[in-house]
Amino acid sequence: MQSLFTFYLQLGLEHILDRDGYDHIAYVVALCAVFRPRDWRKTALLVTAFTVGHSLTLACAGLDIFQLTTQQKSTVETLIPLTIIATALLNILQKNKAGKAFWYTYGLAAFFGLIHGLGFSTFFRSSLMPGDTASLFRQLLAFNIGVEIGQLIIVFIVTLAAAVLYRFTKITPRVFSVTVSVSALLCGVWLLLKSG
Repeated sequence: MQSLFTFYLQLGLEHILDRDGYDHIAYVVALCAVFRPRDWRKTALLVTAFTVGHSLTLACAGLDIFQLTTQQKSTVETLIPLTIIATALLNILQKNKAGKAFWYTYGLAAFFGLIHGLGFSTFFRSSLMPGDTASLFRQLLAFNIGVEIGQLIIVFIVTLAAAVLYRFTKITPRVFSVTVSVSALLCGVWLLLKSG
């Protein structure tokens, strides 16, 4: 029988890697785009900042601190693609800055994590098992570990793809960054049009 911790760990992992939830995938890919393979620790730290923001929103939802109205849900569905677009545009505009994480990048990742967490808060709240605060904490912890594992899988795939391209082709880090960022940007625009 599956434990409660394993159930929420799997739920968090599926939340990130779900084919229908590619907004998260596009966002994490955009975060990775400017970093070279040797800078994987910086990328991992950025996605952890995103997870922290994500988990704060989910904790508030789980503790019944807020509950989104239909109008608020619609607004969040519009904001999520904007986080992808903003991150991709920052990548494109930061010329010759591959591998550099600016101080505000971590704050933005955490803030955007809050927004993405809002998008999942209603489902997460409805999936919680009844129990005390300690039980809620275990469910939230397991879910966010699953989210982090899923994000690190994406980081690994993007980093590996970059390493292979740099090794076997003449592609430069700047070309890779812009190509990946433009792809994420187009995905964000498509999601924005879809939500409207």
